[in-house]
Amino acid sequence: MKTISNTLRLLGMVILVVFTMEASAQQPWLKNFRTYDKNGLNVFEPVKDTTSTSNEVEVKIGSAFALQFQALDHENSNPNNIPGNELVAMGNNFNLATANLDFDVKLYNGVNLHLRTYLSSRHHPEPYVKGGYITIDKLDFIRPGFLENIMNKVTFKFGHMENNYGDAHFRRSDNALAIYNPFVENFLMDAFTTEVGAEIYYQSNGWIAMGGITNGKLNQTAVKTPTSPSFIGKIGYDKQITDDFRFRLTGSFYYTHRSANQYLYRADRAGSRYYFVTEAVGASSSAQYASGRFEPGFRNEVTSIMINPFVKYNGLEFFGLYEISSGKATAETDTRSVNHIGAELLYRFGANENFYIGGRYNTVTGEIASAGLEGTEGDVTRINLGGGWFMTKNIMVKLDYVNQKYDGYNNTNRFHGMKFSGAVLEAVISF
Repeated sequence: MKTISNTLRLLGMVILVVFTMEASAQQPWLKNFRTYDKNGLNVFEPVKDTTSTSNEVEVKIGSAFALQFQALDHENSNPNNIPGNELVAMGNNFNLATANLDFDVKLYNGVNLHLRTYLSSRHHPEPYVKGGYITIDKLDFIRPGFLENIMNKVTFKFGHMENNYGDAHFRRSDNALAIYNPFVENFLMDAFTTEVGAEIYYQSNGWIAMGGITNGKLNQTAVKTPTSPSFIGKIGYDKQITDDFRFRLTGSFYYTHRSANQYLYRADRAGSRYYFVTEAVGASSSAQYASGRFEPGFRNEVTSIMINPFVKYNGLEFFGLYEISSGKATAETDTRSVNHIGAELLYRFGANENFYIGGRYNTVTGEIASAGLEGTEGDVTRINLGGGWFMTKNIMVKLDYVNQKYDGYNNTNRFHGMKFSGAVLEAVISF
């Protein structure tokens, strides 16, 4: 029965893919959305478009698919031969293929809906909804031209959605949607969460401001829990100064007073692209879905601030990340803090910049929360070198060499002397 069920599921996914490809070819892209192809590169908050359209419902169905071939080696130092610290043996092979399904809908002139489902992901191999939201760029459903002077610059966003803290989440791989990410994996401290809330945007002549509030929960429930609302804000400037030169600089903050299970750095249920790189014998891929990432363990009085510069001059591109995050674990009385630094330098070249090469430097330094290591300063450093090729605007391949090292963990910890390195090849289709 299980084999029949899996066969029917696979057949259903094939039919759905064929249907979505046909539907996508017949539908134009909708306004105030970011495209899921090469045209979506270096798009952050979509530029507000107030051009009038009809009030008829329009639907765009899209998908994304990603597959990696992993060739990584790892090691640690285990001088006391502690059984739980022995690393799992790794070979060179393919990871789980991942897939997304997207519905983007124009519900009315200036009113849009987005819904994303993970058809297959590392943490949950069965399909499940990531989240969805509604955006309002016009109030014509109240009365044509209602508050038009205000709504020309303001957008309202509501739903169980990816919160707009920082700019790194615009360049990350979201399960199978990996076409925006120049490298295979996301940053070490992957600031990404989906919470129920609302955000208000203001855009004018390059200036961007956003304020938002959420209920602070990833998994929704009416059962009373010790969780406070989360507050999010962003301010920045993004301008195409000349035809050759673009400049963007933003600052963001995220704050929550108390959470039963704070998810800002651990909400990516899709999982890391580096499988088993830090895992002990007996670990499963789905249970250890955050392999190679750093999660600070904050639950209470969490304050995070991220600054992101972005500069593009012709084919030369720089993206930076500087983040300070502080908070307490549930049982802690003193506040800890971690510093997170990232820098990407790329060069895009060829016809329509269809090729690129580049590197990324990423490091996290801060107090470790693990038992027996309180007060110990930990340091995780990752270097990536790689490149990619957009075969078409919907198909890309990229090769990523990674070297990651851990420092500051004592000799009873699995991360003592930990390091891994090697290459990962990824193929992405997105439309």
